[in-house]
Amino acid sequence: MMKALEGIKVLDFTHVQSGPTCTQILGWFGADVIKVERPGVGDATRKQLVDKLGADSLYFTMLNHNKRSIELNSKNETGKEVLTRLIQECDVLVENFAPGALDRMGFGWDRVHEINPRIIMASIKGFGPGKYADCKVYENVAQCAGGSASTTGFLDGPPLVTGAQIGDSGTGLHLCLGIVTALFQREKTGLGQRVSVAMQDAVLNLARVKMRDQQRLDAGPLKEYSQFGEGIPFGEATPRAGNDSGGGQPGRILKCKGWETDPNAYTYFIIQAAVWEKVCDLIGEPDWKTAEGFATPPERLDKLNQIFERIETWTMTKSKFEVMDLCNPLDIPVGPILSMKEIAEDNGLYETGTLVKVDHPERGEYISVGCPIKLSASPVEVSRSPLLGEHTLEILKDVLHYDDNEVENIVSSGAVGEAK
Repeated sequence: MMKALEGIKVLDFTHVQSGPTCTQILGWFGADVIKVERPGVGDATRKQLVDKLGADSLYFTMLNHNKRSIELNSKNETGKEVLTRLIQECDVLVENFAPGALDRMGFGWDRVHEINPRIIMASIKGFGPGKYADCKVYENVAQCAGGSASTTGFLDGPPLVTGAQIGDSGTGLHLCLGIVTALFQREKTGLGQRVSVAMQDAVLNLARVKMRDQQRLDAGPLKEYSQFGEGIPFGEATPRAGNDSGGGQPGRILKCKGWETDPNAYTYFIIQAAVWEKVCDLIGEPDWKTAEGFATPPERLDKLNQIFERIETWTMTKSKFEVMDLCNPLDIPVGPILSMKEIAEDNGLYETGTLVKVDHPERGEYISVGCPIKLSASPVEVSRSPLLGEHTLEILKDVLHYDDNEVENIVSSGAVGEAK
């Protein structure tokens, strides 16, 4: 079965997390992703957070599936010639270097477009054009600059970053969409274009409901926030809202049976108006269905703490999975707080390909996250990440069509590292 991006060649000049997230997805959908790495060094994450000596780290392997690796010294004159040929052969160039790095190499957009007018050149930067354009940005910096951290956490505590990598991986996902959109447009125009995503912009896009709430403050307090019911005044900016639901339906994380020893014995519980009567019956408070001050959502806003405390006395008598079993048939929205260990042991996630087990020649079998996007006519097979320079000779011969003498000269020039 043909894969969605089969025949598309991607020149992967990315490193660490944001860029590799993007190019890995392209590879999952069938693109031939050629990862360019510094001879003898490679992507810095190969040796970061190492858990098994002599093997590439999980940090690297879990972000670089379905790729081929070529070692290439782009400062070497012969290396520049090889890179020029790669640009001629590829459909997409993806990079997440510091601003201006490609220009200093002599391969800025104008030069790349001159070499191959059909190529899409996709870039990730920390900030868009403006006063911060030259600043370096990492995951947590992006979360802070994009408004996520200021709106995460509890009102009486400091701003918090989230464990989800919305700055790095979130930006990679945005860039991937931009690339396939540009490829689609190229089918009509015949020309490539630049695609760029700033990490600050991607985080802000994911935190858009908080920008929604910033504007709603002009009309008065945010009544679905816990602090409204607690009588705490609102300031000028969207506040931290703890575990309140961002969608306007009151929701909290509540303790479940075993919470004293299990840090994840909790459930998320939402009390939508449509299921209020069912909630009342379930927790043993049938009178609340019609009682003054409880019967309608507006009446309940100043009693949310009381209501959730009562619900919690019920959830604390049940495991988080028992809460699900009892609430789901009643259409009461709940969700267990699943640990990474519990997720890793969920067989259903392996059956859908959301989790995969991958064999690696240096580290053996490991668990990785598979493709979250499912296409019915383009199945994803997750192949292991490449060893450093593993496909150098293969790419020189099969992709760039150098003959044996030319390959020998390229290798001897020091442009591609040791032959593998």
